[in-house]
Amino acid sequence: MTTMAQDQAVRTPGTPATRDAGSVRRHELAAFLRHRREHISPEQAGLPRGRRRRTPGLRREEVAHLAAVGVTWYTWLEQARDIQVSVQVLDALARTLFLDPSERAHLFQLAGQVDPSPATVCPSITPGVRTILEQMEPVPACVQNSRYDILAYNRTYGLLLCDLNAVPAEDRNCMVLSYTNAEWRSSIVRLDEAQRTMAARFRATMAGHLAEPAWKMLLKRLRSESQDFCEMWDRHEVVAHRTKRKEFDNRYVGRITVDHTDLWLGPELGPRMVTYAPVDDVSRQRLEKLQQIALEKTAAQVP
Repeated sequence: MTTMAQDQAVRTPGTPATRDAGSVRRHELAAFLRHRREHISPEQAGLPRGRRRRTPGLRREEVAHLAAVGVTWYTWLEQARDIQVSVQVLDALARTLFLDPSERAHLFQLAGQVDPSPATVCPSITPGVRTILEQMEPVPACVQNSRYDILAYNRTYGLLLCDLNAVPAEDRNCMVLSYTNAEWRSSIVRLDEAQRTMAARFRATMAGHLAEPAWKMLLKRLRSESQDFCEMWDRHEVVAHRTKRKEFDNRYVGRITVDHTDLWLGPELGPRMVTYAPVDDVSRQRLEKLQQIALEKTAAQVP
């Protein structure tokens, strides 16, 4: 765990406006932490209540203990002292205080840090976008962010390369799946070519996110879990996003040939809808069959 000495930043003079903005944000962060701490019972945190408790919710030292940070340092944080907090400590505090996704995002924003966890909630995934995904079936479609996290998908896409519903949310990333998931890998025709292209696209996109913890954590994971990725990454190749014809060997219906198209959901190259339109009647019929299988699997899971 990061030490207090590592987390404490050297103050720089800055402009008055910068200092004022930093002060406001620190006080907002301090108030937010106090509010969340005071609304969590000892029982929720797995602690005994005791007979002499006067503090509503958790005590500061209890939060510090549960988050594995120094009591003095955490006290300074709630006092809005001018200290810098690491993403590791913020992650620990978010878990200790049982923050939901919106509260977690607010915590990181107030601390001036980027959340290193894969995005599981995206403002681009509106009810309307989900409806479009459903209505595109049997065409497989999903929404991905620029880091290849799969944020939403329709039922046909959920069975296209593997049973995506069975994959933990934190592993629903196309880069991770393409290099580490056996079923996903076996479904891609010309896997080596696909992996080389993905690594080149990932390198090109990452150029604009080199300092962001989430990108660095994903790169570190890929390098540690896949020798194939290391070999592709060390080529230093780059390629832009483009429409591409792809072939998949689906475990349920066999060979499918599709055209891959990216539909961007905003003016920036962030979240995009990825679609796989069939290129021939055989592929369309097989996708229709795959959609029916997905519907039957969904119906079987309903109690």
